[in-house]
Amino acid sequence: MGNDMYSVEQVAELLGLHVRTVRGYIRRGRLRAVRIGKQYRIARADVDALTGRPAPVAGAPAVEVSSIVQVDGVDRAAADRLATLVLAGVNTHHDTARPLRVQTVHDEERHRMKIVILGDAAATADLLRLVDAVLAGDNGLLTGTETSDA
Repeated sequence: MGNDMYSVEQVAELLGLHVRTVRGYIRRGRLRAVRIGKQYRIARADVDALTGRPAPVAGAPAVEVSSIVQVDGVDRAAADRLATLVLAGVNTHHDTARPLRVQTVHDEERHRMKIVILGDAAATADLLRLVDAVLAGDNGLLTGTETSDA
């Protein structure tokens, strides 16, 4: 599908949805479309907006990074604190054109946490620096006890 405008049927096939579902999205305003005669046409950017895929910046190569960070030796409470910190770091990055998607998982049996990061290379690098700084200078984050240098 090399064109920039799709029919309802093409969008349904592209997204693995029923044609009625796509039409319902259009009627409810969830998917923008232009009516031409008796048919709808949907722009590629509107399909991307529906699926959460960032629209490519004109002239710039589309780069997306996927990273998995594994942190060993963390209990549930420490994993919760680290997840909160990571998500706060993501939420302070306000580039809506290139959102960062993060998911955290804690394996209680192995005392292991995984942080999955998908998104822009620069934003991912910033988040990885934050995680590294927190883990390197723990100051009680993972153990739940704060220490002071005074």
